[in-house]
Amino acid sequence: MEQKKFLSAPPETTVSNAARLMLNKNVGAIMVVENERLVGIFTERDAVFRVIAQGRDVKTTPLTDVMTAAPKTLDPDKSYGHAMLLMQENGFRHVPVIENGRPIGIISSRNAMDPDLEEFISEERRREHYR
Repeated sequence: MEQKKFLSAPPETTVSNAARLMLNKNVGAIMVVENERLVGIFTERDAVFRVIAQGRDVKTTPLTDVMTAAPKTLDPDKSYGHAMLLMQENGFRHVPVIENGRPIGIISSRNAMDPDLEEFISEERRREHYR
């Protein structure tokens, strides 16, 4: 889970400001949060399909108009494999991790390329063996 790159913004944030934040943090998604609750997610795909392809003005369009509202989420106790399966089955690349209704991190398909993933999987298998 990417906690250090966990990025959020309020719904009224413009697309251009959100894109700038995403660029500065080198992430492909920003969680849209209102009153500490996840209300949506805005991704690179949303920028292309819902903003650019539709000719919207990035400087005036708020995230609330182009985000994916009420995205599928994961509880922190779910496995990484569960997250990857959820993304594959639903055709998206980012899954917010929610605890008590609040976003605490995000899992990205980019995590699958992480060299530490093999160590994580080995540890998960070891734990399963002893349960």
